[in-house]
Amino acid sequence: MASAHQVKPASVLSPQYIQGVYIPSGLLLVGVAICKIEWLPYAAIVACVLGSWKVYQNQAKKVLKPDVFQEFELKEKTIVSPNVAIYRFDLPHSTDILGLPIGQHISVAAMIAGQEKEVVRSYTPITSDEDSGHFDLMIKSYPTGNISKHMATLKVGQTMKVKGPKGAMVYTPGLVRHFGMIAGGTGITPMLQIIKAIIRGRPRNGGKDITEVDLIFANVNQDDILLKEDLDTLAKEDLGFRVHYVLNNPPEKWDGGVGFVTVDLIKAKLPAPAQDIKILVCGPPPMVSAMKKATDSLGYEKPKPVSKLGDQVFCF
Repeated sequence: MASAHQVKPASVLSPQYIQGVYIPSGLLLVGVAICKIEWLPYAAIVACVLGSWKVYQNQAKKVLKPDVFQEFELKEKTIVSPNVAIYRFDLPHSTDILGLPIGQHISVAAMIAGQEKEVVRSYTPITSDEDSGHFDLMIKSYPTGNISKHMATLKVGQTMKVKGPKGAMVYTPGLVRHFGMIAGGTGITPMLQIIKAIIRGRPRNGGKDITEVDLIFANVNQDDILLKEDLDTLAKEDLGFRVHYVLNNPPEKWDGGVGFVTVDLIKAKLPAPAQDIKILVCGPPPMVSAMKKATDSLGYEKPKPVSKLGDQVFCF
């Protein structure tokens, strides 16, 4: 999959402004001055109007609508594994952004054969508003999954219905001192979204975010570890982010965790209960249920049936 994306204009010297505003305006003024100098004031007005319109057109526009489903066309499909793929959907314009706050997700809907009503599921893009012109979803297809199976049959050029943002989690720098994250399978997607935002906001990148992050990422087999290369790169580049892998069926010479995510593992790898920490959990329902019991037994605030932003243990 192509990794390049359209860059939003960042300054008055951006290429979009130079090529789309300054050069055309200059040519117009020079041309009019050569042909008929007395028309120059009118040409300047026209150049200002057209230039202003071009600047407006180049601004990033948020596309998502919370109460209305919109259709987005599938541009690319990249197979990650036999049952996992990354789906890239186009936004209406190359400068558009999805408009999804960090920590939130979108609703995806489709009519499925055999279902009386439209089926709706929630997904977190692996792209962010730093990426314009498109958004990417990484989806694992399950034999019993309605939307995931439908997505697996989707062809380039076909559309998918999307609305949002939704969700109670909205990350802002300084929300907590230390995140402990527990993810299973494709539950890594909301975690990665927050991790990337924290690292983008580090002092070395011009920000003030010094949040510590420890992630326990559980999977069955080594081949099931999604986005491992991305996670390892981030951990190598950022001392404030650490990832701890756990496998049910580890290969020989595996140096990570083995089995399930246990109370002892959480106690060893994640921040202890405190007012300025938060535990995030995302994965299959049985795993989430087990993690709620485990964190409760360790003295974290008892997880609620529906998580809210202020909860110490937040389950996506």
